[in-house]
Amino acid sequence: MANQIRRRDIILTLGSTAATWPLRARAQTQRVRRIAVLVAYTEDNAEARRWVTAFRDGLKDLGWVEGRNLRIDYLWGGTDLSALQRLAKDIVASSPDLIFTSGSPATKILQQETRTIPIVFGNLVDPVGQGFVASLARPGGNITGFVNLEPSVTGKYLELLKEIAPGVVRVAIFYNPATAPYHEIYIKPFDAAAASLGVVSIVAPVRDLAELESVMATQAREPNTGLLSMPSGFEIANYKEIVALAARYRLPAIYSNITSARAGGLLAYSNDVTDNYHRAAVYADRILKGEKPADLPVQFPVKFQLVINLKTANALGLNVPLLLQQRAGEVIE
Repeated sequence: MANQIRRRDIILTLGSTAATWPLRARAQTQRVRRIAVLVAYTEDNAEARRWVTAFRDGLKDLGWVEGRNLRIDYLWGGTDLSALQRLAKDIVASSPDLIFTSGSPATKILQQETRTIPIVFGNLVDPVGQGFVASLARPGGNITGFVNLEPSVTGKYLELLKEIAPGVVRVAIFYNPATAPYHEIYIKPFDAAAASLGVVSIVAPVRDLAELESVMATQAREPNTGLLSMPSGFEIANYKEIVALAARYRLPAIYSNITSARAGGLLAYSNDVTDNYHRAAVYADRILKGEKPADLPVQFPVKFQLVINLKTANALGLNVPLLLQQRAGEVIE
């Protein structure tokens, strides 16, 4: 009888063990997918790190966990195009399942390196005009993603600047052509809005901070002059220095990066880039599960932010209208 009981126990044990074999085999053979993230900023840029974290958190919410079923390679190229090109070549040679990128320069370089590996961009301007996609509804290639601010935003920038600094009669829009190859689409609505508001429009391309300081010094010699930062990676990469220069030359300025206002800039208006990056995880998930970028429409921002720095306004002798303060999502005192 004892032998029969032991035999029955052994059979039950073997049966239960065998039942777990497929599960163990699946766990052991589960494919770890790989995403390469190419960031056109340096790793010490707190804002860029926050965006990348939002993308990673979005993936985690969808069941993609680093070290379990996902590996993410983070590559920080900065604004140096040659460095971005080297990293892009390395990424494509390693054949990841998907590439996630930030703005226009990095995406353009990757497009030149591969037309097959899926690419999702997190925040760039005019993907059709820049040749990344055939159309917003049907991208048609290996690239899709989420766009930045529309060209008409420069008109809103001028209106906001006039509202907070009504005496401004000259406004210079500055940008770096290397990080804003799309600059023409912003300049036309800027000129049109300036004309309608009776403001002299000044277009100021700059290659680096030294040239930007020269522009600011020139504009500061003229009374009632303001500044407008075109949406691009140049401001994000150098927001602390740009804000400091505007303060030194006492120029009221509006920025396209929220962090600039938090760092001491007068005011900033932007789409919520963190939200873009978090939503981009959904596209990464769908592509990893078999969908094609060609069939995923380019998405527009859904969240926007207005930040006003009252401390800076006071330093410039500006009285911020109460209604403008009430419209802001954040007022820094």
